[in-house]
Order: sequence, then C-alpha cells, then structure tokens
Amino acid sequence: MYPMIKIEGVRHAYKTKSGPLPVLDGLELSVDEGGFVAVVGPSGCGKSTLTRLISGLMKPDEGMVMLHSERVTGPRSTVGMAFQNPVLLEWRTILDNILLPLEIVPTKLSKKEQQDRARYLLSIVGLEGFEEKRPSELSGGMRQRASLCRALIHQPEVLILDEPFGALDAFTREDLWQTMYKVKEKEPFTGVLITHDLREAIFLADQVVVLSGRPARTQYVLDVPDRGPADLEHLYTPEAAEMLAILRHQIEIAQGRAPAEGEAA
Repeated sequence: MYPMIKIEGVRHAYKTKSGPLPVLDGLELSVDEGGFVAVVGPSGCGKSTLTRLISGLMKPDEGMVMLHSERVTGPRSTVGMAFQNPVLLEWRTILDNILLPLEIVPTKLSKKEQQDRARYLLSIVGLEGFEEKRPSELSGGMRQRASLCRALIHQPEVLILDEPFGALDAFTREDLWQTMYKVKEKEPFTGVLITHDLREAIFLADQVVVLSGRPARTQYVLDVPDRGPADLEHLYTPEAAEMLAILRHQIEIAQGRAPAEGEAA
C-alpha cells in the first residue's frame, strides 16, 4: 500500500538579501494512511516549512511531496490545518466560524447537513451548547477546540497541526491532548503534528520524527508502541521516560550540544 504522505529528497531554501537560506536538505518522510506522526526538532529548523509543502502552499526547490501517490503541486482541499493561533473571526458565531471552509470550498452537503456536521464536531470536543457564542466569549482552550472543528469540517484525509497547543497552559494543553485522542478515534485522518513538546509527541503520535538543525534532514525516527486508551498516566511509565530520554538526546545532537553516535565527545 502506498503511503498517504511521501516526501522524497526535498530541498528548499528561502531567498534573502544576502543569498539563499537553506532550510530543508534532502528531507525524507513517509506516513501511512491513518498514521499520526509528530515532527520535532530545534527552533527554526524548517518544521513549519514542511507543513506548507505538504499542504501545497509552497513548492520544494527539489524533491517530491506526494499525497496518495499524487504529486502535490498546489493547495489541496483534502488537507485540513490548525495552528497555534486559532484565527477565529470575531464577528461570526462559533458555528459560522466552523462552517467557513465550506463557504470557500464547494461541498455537496446541504445547509442542514453542514450545520449538523459542525454541531457533531462541537459535541466531540466538548463545545456543545456554544454554537451561537462569539470567539471573545470563549477561553483560549475553547477557541482552539473550535479551530480544530473548523479544520475537520470538510472531512480532510490529512490533518496538519502546527503547534496548536503551544500557547496554552499546562492543564489545558493536557486536556486537549486527550480531546485530540478522542477526535482521532471518531474522525479518521492521517495526522502530522508539529510540536516542541516531547511529552505531547509521544502521547499523541505513533511515530516521532526528529529533524536535524537547519538545513533539516530526517535525523531519527522513533516508533511509539500502542498504549491503548488515552491516559496521561502513560507519560509517567518507565517506557515513556526511556522514549523521552532518547528524544531529548536526539534534540541535543540536532542542536550541536551532544555528539552524534559514533563521534568523539
């Protein structure tokens, strides 16, 4: 079976006044259909650039980005995105904010079917009853839940999460991890999570990819064993501690603070 996402030999550089700034250097990534991968690495290594390439908002200088065996050459309606900033429109209700993508991308759903789906998603994330509220009436965590519903409204094959919980307090962030786990069970998709939180990575993902320092390449891939139902207690097991230690060491290598395996200290 061909992977849902396949990235081969991707290189990309930004144009600056002082010349090209290489960001990605021969990046490789493969995500099976229904898989959930977390991408971690040093700040500025190109993680967000990767999301733009997968979504088709940017084209690589070299290499290929494939979705379902088709080369990505432009924006794809089958890709949903949620960001650290929910970017909800203050003059629209929460329900209308969630329905916004269906006003932009044509759909065969009737108006009632669109609203029923939006209400269904709101019920999954715990926002049932807040349909007619405005964004200013919701907390940060609630706005992020609404943003997640908006990203899922058109039933995307691929959901990209670019540090969606990074600006939230620790308690709210952990609560949303469990919500995300519940959403994944009820709304099947292939997920790509960009995060700086290693605990978040091993809780949500079934595979964690560590990128090297800029220009980034795939430095290390960690497979996360199936843990069963979502439970934060999983993060306090010896197995979790071992995975976190491995990932922290890999990040230190990427930052140049620790020698790579086989190198002299």
